[in-house]
Amino acid sequence: MTLAPGFGQAAVVKEHLDVALLAPYMLVSLLVIAAGMNRPATATAPARVRIDFVSDVSCPWCAIGLLSLEQALARLDGRVVADIHFQPFELNPDMPSGGQDTETYVLEKYGADRQQLAQRREVICRRGAELGFAFGPRERIYNTYDAHRLLHWAASEGRQAELKHALLRGYFTDSEDVGSRDVLARIAASVGLPEQRAREVLASGEYGDAVRAQERFYQERGIHAVPAVIVNERHLISGGQPTEIFESALKQITGVA
Repeated sequence: MTLAPGFGQAAVVKEHLDVALLAPYMLVSLLVIAAGMNRPATATAPARVRIDFVSDVSCPWCAIGLLSLEQALARLDGRVVADIHFQPFELNPDMPSGGQDTETYVLEKYGADRQQLAQRREVICRRGAELGFAFGPRERIYNTYDAHRLLHWAASEGRQAELKHALLRGYFTDSEDVGSRDVLARIAASVGLPEQRAREVLASGEYGDAVRAQERFYQERGIHAVPAVIVNERHLISGGQPTEIFESALKQITGVA
């Protein structure tokens, strides 16, 4: 992988982005290195792109961003074909087993008061509903390291996207404990992954080094907030943006009409 070190050194292209559409609490930036711009797709051949979706299972804006990105690709109706790779990022790497009360955690970490927290929840629930995703009560925040190890394994089994969606639904919609290895193994089985093998991966610590290496890789290149959507290892779209933003960005990057 050859991401340019320090995305902030690239030129920032914002002229096609409608600031009124930006997700609250999130910063948008489409960073483009001109030398890496794709050739426009032809009438018969779609533009093919690699997308590295850096995110955490416990991040609501990551769920929103993923659904918005997928809807943008659907709107492009095959003119842009994406190979999506889910990359790890832990919002709470020191979270203990059993997790922490969500309200207490958010109030302590972000310094928001209860009114601000309620407003933020309202915005998230509304954005989710617009995308066909239901956000439930989410009473606790959990450690997601094991979930990332399982996602790394799922990629080798061709089920990474299915597992990612199932984990997001499990946590945000069904209030599942995604730090529990029993819950993780059950969710893995629900998307066609072998449950016994999932339990072996979780119990053994497999893929832990790979997850830590990927986390360091992106952090060293300036990714300190998620979701971070990296197109063709050169172009960065930050935040849980609306579908229109992702669609416009992908058109600009690929040159499709």
